[in-house]
Amino acid sequence: MEIVLVRGDITAERVDAIVNAANSSLLGGGGVDGAIHRRGGPAILAECRALRADRYGRGLPTGQAVATTAGELPARWVIHTVGPVWSADEDRSALLRDCYTNSLGVADDLGATSVAFPLISAGVYGWPVDDAVRQALTALRAARPATVEQARLVLFGADTYATAERISTPG
Repeated sequence: MEIVLVRGDITAERVDAIVNAANSSLLGGGGVDGAIHRRGGPAILAECRALRADRYGRGLPTGQAVATTAGELPARWVIHTVGPVWSADEDRSALLRDCYTNSLGVADDLGATSVAFPLISAGVYGWPVDDAVRQALTALRAARPATVEQARLVLFGADTYATAERISTPG
């Protein structure tokens, strides 16, 4: 699988699946989650509400992933995953890597060949950007999906993109 760093807005990515850094309620929020719900329109929220009513009454567990329509986004699906909140006292990095791995598993189940990921947990959940990039790249490089040919790590802002470039370059 090819891993590509992209500086930009994840809601504009033309891919089979866009990953949403969701909160456990699946009902929208701020940051990436809010942007995806706003740009994707009401169809995403309607499917999220159905998931809550049917399978995830207590919310989507951290590290897990589930798909909905992409609504008006330039993708076929949105894969929602809940990242862990950063803690200096508890190592939650395995849960963060699970977000990427489980999202790729859902993408495989859907038959997606291209997936765009945000930098999960690096916003309001407080994960340090440099380590969030390391965890994302570790998970993506270790993955062996059956159908996904390209994973894009979409980074918002010049500083975040520069950090990701520095960390991803060997040497």
